[in-house]
Order: sequence, then C-alpha cells, then structure tokens
Amino acid sequence: MTRSIAAFRLAMMAGVAFALAPAAAQIPAGDWRSYGRDGAGMRYSPLDQIGAANVSRLAKAWTFDMRPADSTSTRQRVSVMTPLAVDGVLYLATPYGKLVAIDGDSGREIWSHSLPNEDQVGGRGLEYWPGGGKLSPRIFFGTRDGLLAAVDAHTGQPSQGFPINLRTAEVMNGLPKAPYAINTAPVIYKDIVITGARLQESPALGPRGDVRGWDARTGKLLWTFHSIPQPGEMGHDTWEGDSWKQRAGVNIWNQLTVDADRGIAYLPFSAPTYDRIGIDRKGANLFSSSLVAVDARTGKYLWHFQLVHHDIWDLDVPVQPTLVDVTRGGKKIPAVAITSKMGLLFILDRVTGKPLFDVKETPVPASSLPGEQAWPTQPVPVAPPPIGRQEMTMADISTLTPEHEALCRKRIADEKISFAVPFEPLRSDHPTVRFPGSGGGPNWGGGAFNPQLGLYFINTSNVGSVEQMVQDKDGRWYNPGGSNSWFADNQKEWMCQQGPWGELSAVDVSSGKIVWQSTLGVTDTAPEGKQATGRPNVGGPIVTAGGLLFVGATDDARFRAFDARNGKELWTTKLDASAHSTPITYMGKSGRQYVAIVSGGGSYLGSPAKVSHLVTFALPGQ
Repeated sequence: MTRSIAAFRLAMMAGVAFALAPAAAQIPAGDWRSYGRDGAGMRYSPLDQIGAANVSRLAKAWTFDMRPADSTSTRQRVSVMTPLAVDGVLYLATPYGKLVAIDGDSGREIWSHSLPNEDQVGGRGLEYWPGGGKLSPRIFFGTRDGLLAAVDAHTGQPSQGFPINLRTAEVMNGLPKAPYAINTAPVIYKDIVITGARLQESPALGPRGDVRGWDARTGKLLWTFHSIPQPGEMGHDTWEGDSWKQRAGVNIWNQLTVDADRGIAYLPFSAPTYDRIGIDRKGANLFSSSLVAVDARTGKYLWHFQLVHHDIWDLDVPVQPTLVDVTRGGKKIPAVAITSKMGLLFILDRVTGKPLFDVKETPVPASSLPGEQAWPTQPVPVAPPPIGRQEMTMADISTLTPEHEALCRKRIADEKISFAVPFEPLRSDHPTVRFPGSGGGPNWGGGAFNPQLGLYFINTSNVGSVEQMVQDKDGRWYNPGGSNSWFADNQKEWMCQQGPWGELSAVDVSSGKIVWQSTLGVTDTAPEGKQATGRPNVGGPIVTAGGLLFVGATDDARFRAFDARNGKELWTTKLDASAHSTPITYMGKSGRQYVAIVSGGGSYLGSPAKVSHLVTFALPGQ
C-alpha cells in the first residue's frame, strides 16, 4: 500500500513585480502550433466535432509513412515526435533526417527538407513562429548536433540566419567534444526563441545546462540563464566548494512553458550528474530538480521551487509545466502545475511561486554510503495526494498467476531484495526496490488541463526499479542497473507488484483532490480476464472541448479516448507500433476534425519499431 507522507510549507522567494505584457494573439481553434498546442502547455483544443457521443465511430483517415521509399536502412527507425498543425497543414520531423509539410486532409506531402550531414531533429517536437514584416512564418527546431534551425513554413527552405551552433565556448565548459544536443522543441515568446539542452548523464563533468533566448529574426543571442548559479549569483552557495565547476546536468531535456500574458518562462531542470551519488556535490544543488521562473524577455530570475533537494535518485523534473487556473473564493488564481518523476504534484502561484496547497518538509532516511550527505528532508504536498505508487511491501506482491507470484518471490529471496521507503538513498550492501522506478511515475509525456472542467490529467507508470550502488576499480560509485532495471519476474514483462502498472489520473486543481483514476493499458500475454493490468507508458495526453482525453503512450500499441469527466474508456484502436508520443487534434481545410499520433515504437521502454507512421483518425462520412 502507498504510505501517506507528512509535510510543512516550504518557504519560497517571492517573485518581483512587473507589468503584464500585452495579451497574446489567440491561436485559431483548428491549429496546434506548439508541442503543447501553445506555449502554456495545456494541450487543450477547443474543437468539439468529435465528442463522447460519437468518438466510438472514429476511424483511420490516412497514414503517412515516414520511412522514405528509397531508404537503405535495414531497420525501422523509432520516433516519438509530435507534429504541428497550422491552417490545415501538418509539419513533422521524421527519424530519417527530414522535415516534411503534409496536407492535413489527404496526407499528401507538400514539401520536404533534408537536414545536412545526416543530422536529426532532436527530441519530440517543433515550434511555429508566425513571422512578421517581410519575414515569412518559420518552423523552429533543434538538432542532435546542437544546432538551432529554422525553415520557411511555406517552402521548407532554410531561413536566413539559421541554423546557429549552440555549442558555444561558454556552455561547453572547456570540454568541446562533450555531448550537447537539443532534445526538445524550443518555445517562443513573441520574437524570442528559448532553448534548453540534452547533456550526458555521466561522467560528472561536462557542458552547462544553461537556458538561452535567441532572436527569432536574426539568431542573435539575447540572454542566458545559468542553471548552476555562478559565483555571486543567488544559489551559488548551495554547491560545496568548487563542485559547481564544469558540472554537467541541471539542464532542460524536455519542454519549457511560457505565460505569454505575463512574459514569464517556466524552466523545469533535471538532476546534476552523476544523478545517483552526491558525495562530490554536497548541498541542495540549485537549480537542479527545480522549477525556475524567469522573465521571458531578459532571462532574469524571478523565483524557484526545488522539488527534490540534493537529488541522488534521478528524480528530476521531466514534465512540461502546465499553466492552470485555481478557483478560490470565487476568484481565479493563475497557477502552474509541475511534478517530478516521484509523482508528487505541486500547484504553485504562477507569479510568486508560492504553493497553493501546503507543502511540508518531510524527514527522509540518511544515506548508508560513506561520505554521502543526503538532504534530511524533502518537500511533499499535503494535496494533491501522490498520483502514483510510492512504495510496496510483501503484501503487495502480484498474484496475476501462481507461477508469476512464485517467480517474483523467488527473485526477492535469491537477490536479497528489500523495499525502499520514499526518498530512501540507494544502498551498497543489497539491492532495493524503489517506487517510482528509474523511469519515474510521470515522465516527459507530462499532463494536460481542461479549463472547462478544472481538471489536470496525467498518465503514470507504476513500475519499480531494482537498484544498488557499486564501486568501479577506481572507487567511483555507480548504479549498474541502468534505466530498465524493472522489478519484474525475469521471464515476462509482468511487474512483481499488484497493478495497475499504468494509470491515468484526473486532479481537480482547485480542491487538490483526485477526481478519478483509470487503468491505462493491457497485458496481452496475461490470462484471459486478467489482461487489464495497466502498462508502462511514456508519451502524453491531450484534451478537447468535446469532453475527451486522447492518449497513446502505453507499450501495448493502443491509442485510446477517455471521457474526461469520469475516466471511462470510450474508444480503443490497435496500432502497428506503440505510440510513445503525444497526439494532436486539428481542423483540416475541409472543416473536418482529425486526431493524429506518431506510431513508431522505441523510447526507453524498448517497444518494437515495426513501423514509422503518422496515423490520423476522423469521423467517417464527413
């Protein structure tokens, strides 16, 4: 059973006051112009042609094969990409080094742009800029080679001034050959393109995870925010001695969010390297595993909230922050919802960073590793409750079949496995099972918000990891389990704890209560009548004014629609490969509403990459 965790209010620094920016132009109802539809990360579409009453009739409209006909590759390449939709045209990056524009009604390719030097569009999405003056609209994207690129949305030709190399001497930290890539879509505020970066997870020394703002017209660098505070900057003293120097990590490998009305950018930072040991970086380690608000025009610090102090579990902040509105006393409070991999959902005042529900600094276990100084407390919200499993006991062993239960119990005995409590540091004397596991409860898929219902939706994996710290020949500590050290029976991909193994949750952001939870995913190899186990999942949901929630994500190769009010599964279709991506919905030039998702397998779940497709669905006969 999940243990309830006590908690008290975390003191936060108030944000500085500033004037509101002019209201942002409204996105046309039929468009999807950013990874989260807009910079707010709500993933909410006002389209309602498809609703709860007719979604069961949803049928495949067309499929775009991302694998080129002349490809010489011996295998399918995986994709977790989310397309954009603007004026009935889709924009999609393929895993074969191309950016394509596609007619949203027919699936016909309009133009194609090939990246030079076998480069790839990094990460999961693109960003649309409407242009201005004599400049045409542009599609912005980052690449695995660390470039910020842009092409003309009408022609696919490279935009003047781009690409620009983001591997500058300042961020490379004196290590010019270290990995540095763009693993996510940039986000745009007015004419400023804001970028994060994907860095190494080990060794400890590497490039900086700084966030930077660039001129969308010229590519000129406008501002830099140091993810690890430099000498003289607020938070620098949270790194003991010189442990901040050349420290990798503390980067944004997923999506940023922008409040266009207030001119605030919300930066979700990851853990420092190495993310399982902190002997060489004593202190709270700001701004690791934190949400930081900055002025989107200048990069100036406004406030921060650290979700995990001195992160030694890789419990970073992988989700895109979601802008929500909390209603109290008949008034709306602009807020931002954010969670770490731990599955603790924090709802913060968007302007000040103050938690809107009490947060308690909860005592947690000390580390048994010599020299490790685990932080003595961790912030836990009184509300909402955890949105995923936090721990287990022997009473929670799966009983899916007698043989499965026996295998799980045998593994526990043979490997001398114990069960960790929340935020228990990894041990060296024996392995422990911790929840959520190394993939997190939530991951980069993140959540969605329906402002009509006041509900925040997010899918999570209830999967434990078996982890243990060991030393290499040079005495350096590391976790040999890797990212997929699942607590499973070693014969089938059946988790060793009671289900659900994958779940979808709806949280009322005003009351802090979980309104409903639904099992997400099926185990096809389980006995008949017991297949509704839930499955590990990665990829996010979207919601619509039609009262629907669409989500792929699961490793069972399904795409589903749920009733957003009660969590009832209304429609399911089998795909040729799992859709570890976030879908979109848009209006074609025909006036027909479509739902589209990339089906390509892959992700850290290792789903088979049988195809590389963009699949679209619509109501028949329209």
